[in-house]
Amino acid sequence: MVVKTKEDVNIIKTIKTYLSDFIGLLYPELCAACNKNLFKQETVLCSKCLYDLPRTHFHKVPGNPIEQAFWGRIEIERGAAFYFFKKASKYQHLLHSLKYHKRKDIGIELGRQYGSDLSEEIDFTEIDYIIPVPLHKKKLHKRGFNQSEIIGKGLEEFLPAQMRTDFLYRKIFTETQTRKSRYERWENVEDVFGVDKPEELEGKHILLVDDVITTGATIEGCAQVLKKAANVKISVVSLAYAAIN
Repeated sequence: MVVKTKEDVNIIKTIKTYLSDFIGLLYPELCAACNKNLFKQETVLCSKCLYDLPRTHFHKVPGNPIEQAFWGRIEIERGAAFYFFKKASKYQHLLHSLKYHKRKDIGIELGRQYGSDLSEEIDFTEIDYIIPVPLHKKKLHKRGFNQSEIIGKGLEEFLPAQMRTDFLYRKIFTETQTRKSRYERWENVEDVFGVDKPEELEGKHILLVDDVITTGATIEGCAQVLKKAANVKISVVSLAYAAIN
């Protein structure tokens, strides 16, 4: 076995730094929003785009529009979304890149940023399980990953809760919700989810995670089967909120 001296270790670190800088010159990392070069301390989004992100701050406001969307439909403890989804904005393609261009780093980093915000609110620090909205196995096989699970991994780094993907599953393959009306969205997810191991959920507080909330139909479908299966409290969050006018 070769024993490295402190001087050897420092030389190796220096070489790695130079190599990293050289590779960065050839293949610079770009901001996922504005496409400009990232500095060393920046990840996924540049500091300016992260600062300008149209955050909702809903987690600080009980009775916010996300929570109102579920009034009279399903009981939830709290609901929130990280930022407003606006068409033609430089942030529009973030979710598209995550879902269809396999940019998992976007979901993880935005999940971390949002988890950091949520950790400052007591309502979101009393969660037992983080449960991502599941994909049907056919869609999961085609896409290769569940974007809501990727977001949940980022959230899990800052919230005192364990992410579980073995409780909630999708029984029926449904079409995309895009371009569907409010009623069609609700009808499209009715009775499509199932629950495993309900005894482990009894008395727990669950945080349901989705990538974007519009009408809340998908979340409602998940929440209904969870509440039927066990005595649970449910809160919901998403990265983006896209209101239907």
